[in-house]
Amino acid sequence: MRRRVYRGCVMDVRRAHERYPGGDPAAGIESWHAFSFGPHYDPENLRFGTMIACNEERLAPGAGFDEHPHSHTEIVTWVTEGTLTHRDSTGHETVVLPGDVQRLSAAAGVRHVERNEGETPLTFVQTWLAPLTPGGTPSYETVHGIADSTPYAVPEAGAMLHVRRLAAGERTAVPDAVYVYVHVVRGEVRLGPENLGPGDAARITGAEGMEAVGLTPAELLLWEMTT
Repeated sequence: MRRRVYRGCVMDVRRAHERYPGGDPAAGIESWHAFSFGPHYDPENLRFGTMIACNEERLAPGAGFDEHPHSHTEIVTWVTEGTLTHRDSTGHETVVLPGDVQRLSAAAGVRHVERNEGETPLTFVQTWLAPLTPGGTPSYETVHGIADSTPYAVPEAGAMLHVRRLAAGERTAVPDAVYVYVHVVRGEVRLGPENLGPGDAARITGAEGMEAVGLTPAELLLWEMTT
């Protein structure tokens, strides 16, 4: 962890090796948690804005998470490699591919299954957001092939996801917002005074006038949050 002030904003950098390990490697499940999770309790790392989890998940062929419950959580999934099979208690069954955004609004309660039913390894980034108002009716959607220029809104949590794919030397603006969470999916970028690599993340408070620059071809997830 490295916290510093840059152009009036506070930037807290968390490296990939600082994530909490989880999952069940013997069952083909590897999880890497950015926030306090399960047995890894840290009262100073419970949330950032409305974000309460940002997990990197790796599932071997045939592995997965059996049916389990969620409530009062907006769950957004970004597949980076392989195919993710999703089934839930509201009757949805979907195969999610790289470049798709999947959102499950758990609301008052829902159960779901996430598995790798393909023949190659599956990796995905899953973000959990706390809704501004708990309860309600569960809902689900998948947006296929989201473009860099099309942000994905999660108004239930006061959040917006921006996907950025950069060439080496290419620049992109970081949203001006109360809270911005930047996750590097692949490649290397320069963010303010810091270089970030795969799995690294930055939590920015009071972001204004910042840019990310691709040091290599890179893919970023930028979460803009209003509260």
